Amino acid sequence: MKLLKILVLFITIQISAQQGGMWIPSLLEGMNEKEMTALGSKLSASDIYDINNSSLKDAIGHFNGGCTSEVISPKGLLLTNHHCGFSQIQSHSSLENDYLKDGFWAMNLEEELPNEGLYVEFIVRIEDVTDKVLHGVPDSISEQERQSIIESNSKAVKKATVIEPWHGMKIKSFYKGNQYFLFVTERFEDIRLVGAPPSSIGKFGSDTDNWVWPRHTGDFSMFRIYADKNNRPAKYSKDNVPYTPKHFLPVSLDGIAEGDFTMVFGFPGRTNEYLPAVAIEQITERINPNTIAIREAALKVMDVYMKSDDKIRIQYASKQARIANYWKKWIGENQGLEKSSAIANKRAFEAEFTKQLEAKGLDTKYGYLLEAFDSAYAQLDSVIVKRSRFSEVFVRNNELMQMMFRLTQMENAAQKGDEAFNKAKEAIIARLKGIHKNYNANVDKAIFKAIMPLYTDDVDAKIYDKTRFTNLDSALVVLEGTTVEVLQKLNADAAYRYTKPFIYEFYSQVEPRFQSINNTINALQKVYMKAQMEVLPKQRYFPDANSTLRITYGQVKGYAPRDAVYYKPVSYLDGIIEKYKPDDYEFDVPQKLRDLYQAKNYGQYADSTGKLPICFLGTNHTTGGNSGSPAIDAYGNLVGLNFDRVWEGTMSDYNYDADICRNIMVDLRYVLFIVDKYAEATHLIDEMKLVHPKRTEIMEVNKK
Repeated sequence: MKLLKILVLFITIQISAQQGGMWIPSLLEGMNEKEMTALGSKLSASDIYDINNSSLKDAIGHFNGGCTSEVISPKGLLLTNHHCGFSQIQSHSSLENDYLKDGFWAMNLEEELPNEGLYVEFIVRIEDVTDKVLHGVPDSISEQERQSIIESNSKAVKKATVIEPWHGMKIKSFYKGNQYFLFVTERFEDIRLVGAPPSSIGKFGSDTDNWVWPRHTGDFSMFRIYADKNNRPAKYSKDNVPYTPKHFLPVSLDGIAEGDFTMVFGFPGRTNEYLPAVAIEQITERINPNTIAIREAALKVMDVYMKSDDKIRIQYASKQARIANYWKKWIGENQGLEKSSAIANKRAFEAEFTKQLEAKGLDTKYGYLLEAFDSAYAQLDSVIVKRSRFSEVFVRNNELMQMMFRLTQMENAAQKGDEAFNKAKEAIIARLKGIHKNYNANVDKAIFKAIMPLYTDDVDAKIYDKTRFTNLDSALVVLEGTTVEVLQKLNADAAYRYTKPFIYEFYSQVEPRFQSINNTINALQKVYMKAQMEVLPKQRYFPDANSTLRITYGQVKGYAPRDAVYYKPVSYLDGIIEKYKPDDYEFDVPQKLRDLYQAKNYGQYADSTGKLPICFLGTNHTTGGNSGSPAIDAYGNLVGLNFDRVWEGTMSDYNYDADICRNIMVDLRYVLFIVDKYAEATHLIDEMKLVHPKRTEIMEVNKK
């Protein structure tokens, strides 16, 4: 296909040490291999991805569909973030065994804990199936007709693909639907908890340090993959044995230094790097300010109540953290986009795009695109703002409104009959019980009064005094009886009567309008992606993240977030002690860790200065889904564990800039130190392969 020829041309042109991008591991030969070498890599493309021999990709697992993990021993030992394994750690915790507070370490295989529903998926091979998937798809048909043919073709491709009985497969679109790849997968479902530090280490800094550098968080946990006697995936069984991996990552004791090559290998979730300027403008000037304002109003209310009452502080700690996470991210995202002149750069790109269209005689073919984008985004503007406000008010920040939103879904289920209604009712009862575990009607009412004016002028806080849903027992009474009886009681409730018109307006007007315009934009974006690559082939084009396996390469590097400020790229244990606040849920430090610090008992994990590294920065292009991704050195060894980005660099989902964007990684020497010296789980250290790649290279050079 013409697009593939453009890709080949693009690969032959780019050979410099550029950074940024989330690259498909099966397509690294050429440009990417040369760029990595220029950055200091000693790895070949086949070292990273090879379907006939063991390679790095065989050690990288998709952890429960939302994070990344890596195999670090020949016995299937698995490493990921503490926050990725948090729900499993929590599920095994109790008052008698509080693994969140105290940590957990299995001292032998028998003590490792199974986790129902948890899985890790590896990529067996990747195949380009673009020609087959797009066969018989003309440009002249509607987007709905196009997707119907693509779906039919995809089913045919899967049916014709030969795989082992225990393998799975999926087809994913790339470059906005211009290219398609098939992934053959291997999913393991017997995953057992091996170890986790206490939250005072695994979540150190918690909300305050979130998206912030310098960071001092030991964000890691350990699991183990089990397989059947044939080393194949199997459901949990006492007869299963530790998995023998095709490849596992050795761990470097030499650590990192500024300028070192780093490669992050994982499953990034979602990016949008090729949007037109008008889209970035809408995000920064309309969407983000509205969502930030609503969350800021909710957080201010929570803060007042949490400071005045310890019970409320405990009840709302998790909610506050969840709401604050993206509130803080969006603020940093806007600042980063402004600092990097993202909109102006997009406009300059579009001017050059238009100029080259005319020069190459392609203005008739693609000249309509930018004007069409302007028109579509103008139509979308009021709809997207109302949609985002609705989501913030009725789904994310106010619990009574969230209850009402779910109850309307239950009422709609009644149209499908009693069976569907009863199933929906069971789900809402479970949700109500979950909400009311940590619910305070006074706090929720105050949040309602603060945020509802940002959605409508029709604000009636009296509903809190009249509704039956601010109390679990009375709420459950409403849901007793037949379908007809429940709906009668529900529609008589003051909060439901107040909320229902807003929700029905959303489903009948806002959402259909949004989907219609968004479909138009998606169709334009597909053509625009193809046009960019055809008209300006010397630009760098990597496919946006879509939860498929990618590599991103860069270097260990500090950064200057603002005038007269420069951040060094490595943090140390000294910083943990400096931040220490006794009994503070964010900055408390376990006594044993303080004792190890006082004794400077770091073992073999200190750096050349005698200090213990905790975290480091890199220029790797990461996003959600890269949590738990390995940071791999120039030789293919594990040196770090990715877990976050710096505040100013969160805009990398739309505009990666190597001067600003930094990912944050736990130094593996800190992980080893905690396992060895703090947890005294030396049997886990013994099963890893610890190496000195830098020392070995120096010795080899000296021999020559």
